[in-house]
Amino acid sequence: MVLRRSLMLAPIALFAAMTLNSAALKAEQIGDSNILHTAPCTKQAGERQVTLDINPKPVRHMQELTFRVNAEPAKGLPATLVIDLSMPGMMMGKNQVTLKRQADGAWVGKGLIVKCMSGRKLWQATILSPELGNPAFTFNVRD
Repeated sequence: MVLRRSLMLAPIALFAAMTLNSAALKAEQIGDSNILHTAPCTKQAGERQVTLDINPKPVRHMQELTFRVNAEPAKGLPATLVIDLSMPGMMMGKNQVTLKRQADGAWVGKGLIVKCMSGRKLWQATILSPELGNPAFTFNVRD
């Protein structure tokens, strides 16, 4: 009797687990910085505000992109910053963009986001800087 009841509940438990896992997977596939397709995106990084802008817009893979970072206050930050481009949960090889500080105080560099053969579009741009606390921006690239 107990075994029969357990067998009857198993499909319900399996369905519930699949539904919850699917919702979590969908949440992982949504970028927190998709505003980058229309405007710069700003995050708080410790005591500083860090703004990332990518042009041209919308952000597409397989085209040259200009990455621009502003940080306020910028005092004490190095002359170069590095952005690491990666896909959450997938190894895509090393893809980093070096940004050099400009006369206006911003850091600018050019790079490329490759197209993933799996069809996934979620990318993460992490500004590798101990002074900034390595802020990350996730966004979905467009075709």
